[in-house]
Amino acid sequence: MQDLERIVQEAVALFASISDPAGLEQAKARYLGKTGSLTEAMKALGKLPSEQRREAGRLVNEAKDAIESGLNERRAAIANAKLEGRLAQEALDVTLPGRGASRGALHPATRTLERIERLFRSIGFEAADGPEIESDFHNFTALNQPEHHPARSMHDTFYLKGEGQNVLLRTHTSPIQVRYMQAHRERYKDQASMPEIRIIAPGRVYRVDSDATHSPMFHQVEGLWIGESVSFADLKGVLTLFLRRFFEDDSIRTRFRPSFFPFTEPSAEVDMSCVFCGGDGCRVCSHTGWLEIAGSGQVHPNVLRHCGIDSERYIGFAFGMGPDRLTMLRYGINDLRLFYDGDLRFLSQFA
Repeated sequence: MQDLERIVQEAVALFASISDPAGLEQAKARYLGKTGSLTEAMKALGKLPSEQRREAGRLVNEAKDAIESGLNERRAAIANAKLEGRLAQEALDVTLPGRGASRGALHPATRTLERIERLFRSIGFEAADGPEIESDFHNFTALNQPEHHPARSMHDTFYLKGEGQNVLLRTHTSPIQVRYMQAHRERYKDQASMPEIRIIAPGRVYRVDSDATHSPMFHQVEGLWIGESVSFADLKGVLTLFLRRFFEDDSIRTRFRPSFFPFTEPSAEVDMSCVFCGGDGCRVCSHTGWLEIAGSGQVHPNVLRHCGIDSERYIGFAFGMGPDRLTMLRYGINDLRLFYDGDLRFLSQFA
């Protein structure tokens, strides 16, 4: 049994000299493995006389318990030493000043919408609002778009399930104009005393489209001016003044190209001279010197009639533009999808 005591002492001393888990497991195998010293002693029990075997077995088990106890203590000591080292390495100095919160800022699209609203308010327009979930009547019918108009296609429009084709996500902010004109007409029963309507309609709109310059959800700003003598010249003056103030460049020129929109007649696409090359021609404007910026026209008489306004007495203009495109031009952004990716590296530029 002196050999068992020597084995235990030797094992405990060896364990104490080891500082890594892998080395400790190798030392364990030296004593408790299949060919370990203590395992060999246990195998030798079978050769002892029966009267000695019971006492010898007790001593071997005590030696095994002592070795395992020493092994576990050393394992715990190594783990604690590793933890203490990590804690010391990762210690925080609580006396240091805090990092502070990151500086927030408005989204570039929001900044543009607020700028547009501020500029139009300065020339007498007010901002109107309306629901993003619209009826078929307000989104299409009231705007002189017949039942089989292509814009009603499922390929272009998000219709809501379970509601037939009567409820949809608005495809433009024109329904805001319709609702405003209807409310205005109700407010002033005597059309002879009805004041002019001068509003912009900013907001989110939805269409099935997605690429570098289109998104299924995007922003639109539409304008409306209804009065007894509102002309196309007024339309040109308002849009030219707005673009010059928005881009802070009095040299910007505008041109109106004949076009077609069901809710205006006559209709025109509005271009402005390129803000990057001044109209000389560059990659941004496809070397034409012009950038398409809005659609516009005189409000169609059918739209006025749908809203209960006397189309023989009142006339006016409407326009629609994409503030997201204006944002891209103002800040030099070449991919619309960056607005909605939530990438802080992009958004932090506007903080």
